Amino acid sequence: MVKDIQALLDSPPLWKDTQFDLKQFVVPSIDLTTFIPQPIPENIRLGHRIEHLFYQILSHSDNYEVLAHNIQIKNSNHTLGELDFIVRFRESVHPIHIELTYKFYIIDPAISDPIHRLMGPNRNDFFHAKLHKTKQKQLPLAYTNEAVTALETQEINVSSLEQQVCFLGQLFIPYGQSSPSIHPLNSACIVGFWIQMKDFEISPFVSYTYYITHKYEWIHAPHNNVVWSSHHEVLSEIQIKHVQKRAPIVWIKKNDNTIEKCFVVWW
Repeated sequence: MVKDIQALLDSPPLWKDTQFDLKQFVVPSIDLTTFIPQPIPENIRLGHRIEHLFYQILSHSDNYEVLAHNIQIKNSNHTLGELDFIVRFRESVHPIHIELTYKFYIIDPAISDPIHRLMGPNRNDFFHAKLHKTKQKQLPLAYTNEAVTALETQEINVSSLEQQVCFLGQLFIPYGQSSPSIHPLNSACIVGFWIQMKDFEISPFVSYTYYITHKYEWIHAPHNNVVWSSHHEVLSEIQIKHVQKRAPIVWIKKNDNTIEKCFVVWW
């Protein structure tokens, strides 16, 4: 659990300061020597797991107070959406609404617009679509009549609400290519590469060893404290995932013992 918290603390924002009219919330540093992790439900989606980790970071922070989180906004029996976090900086009276996002995107340099180059490893879940949803749906939700009523029950005044996003991400460039321009996004988010199976099956990859990550390990930086498998052993596991149209993140230990991180895509 502490390893998960550290991985989240180390995750860079997809952009710094304010871009796209969206201000980044800076994840606060915490004292891990005094941190006592709380259990997280098993078998939950990675996004929900990250929400739990983020909540524990905020709760342990000296600078922030969590006023509410995962607030369901409903109209009668119809759910309009959810507000992720409402926090208060301890030296301020103004609440901050934070929408939390953690994405894993491959970069397709064949697309001219850097903002449209980012997509999920299955060639869906586009960054520009998520950006639009955040600006046009998720953030405005806080100002609907239903949200105002829900927040008033928790003594949160929407009229003084500040809105920020915590948009973290990991980006993967095409195998064998130099990093394309992603300005105004944060180049520190580039952590590895993506590769198609036809290239992964041949030299030099046959001589390396591998570890196929569990989904909860996707946020982790590669390390050596795992059981490594041969190229032959991982091929069958990857092929099973590809039949399911899933792209795994694989750690690759090269012959010089350096470790790289990559998506092996199925398409």
